[in-house]
Amino acid sequence: MSDTDRRIEQLLAALRDDNEALRDHAVASLGQIGPAAIDRLINLFADEDRVIREAARQALIQVGADAVPPLLEALRDDEWAVREQAAAALGRLKDERALAPLIAALKDRDGAVRLAAVEALEKIQDPRAVEGLMEALQDQTVREEAARALKKIPDPRAVDGLLRGLAGDNWVVKRHAAEALGLIGDPRAVEGLREALRDEDWLVRRNAAESLARLRDQGAVDALLPLLEDENDMVRETAEGALSSLGWTPPNA
Repeated sequence: MSDTDRRIEQLLAALRDDNEALRDHAVASLGQIGPAAIDRLINLFADEDRVIREAARQALIQVGADAVPPLLEALRDDEWAVREQAAAALGRLKDERALAPLIAALKDRDGAVRLAAVEALEKIQDPRAVEGLMEALQDQTVREEAARALKKIPDPRAVDGLLRGLAGDNWVVKRHAAEALGLIGDPRAVEGLREALRDEDWLVRRNAAESLARLRDQGAVDALLPLLEDENDMVRETAEGALSSLGWTPPNA
């Protein structure tokens, strides 16, 4: 066994130590060793201890671009935990080579892997992921995260899917969709956003009001006026700001 291999084994053992500072040092040192440690770190993705799996992932992120090809291979592993950690690491590395494989991973048979793929694509923020993320809006396991990711990648192609989410029954999706539609700035969203001003969830109402202001929707004034009496302070304040931005002034002003 070479000195490097012996050092790697020592550091891998240190990942299981109860001392957090020692574990952090081991992660940093394994990352500095680089390519020689990659395969053994990926092997830890299948460890039964999630702390070990995540420590191995952090070390591989520190290795950098050299870790991408082995991580792409790991993304096709039979073990779900290996695929999950590979997707998460690739998202942090933001390497273009990972884009298509991560989009494909949105259809993985395991929900944890699909979730890791959505979160990775959210970090990468490449418009080529939009269509895959729109399909993920229909996935009960990851739809909330997919809506959040689409908020980070404002793209007109997402409007129809986000409008369906805004009209749906998941309040987290609706919150993200109401905000994302304003960021995209497509006038097709106006009618759905006006309707969302009457939503039961206060943050959906607040985000819809802000988005209508972003869209400069003069026709939204009448729909916004009732929010001046909303039970929620933030909704009232946002409605007031939105109305002001649209040129409305109180009758007695």
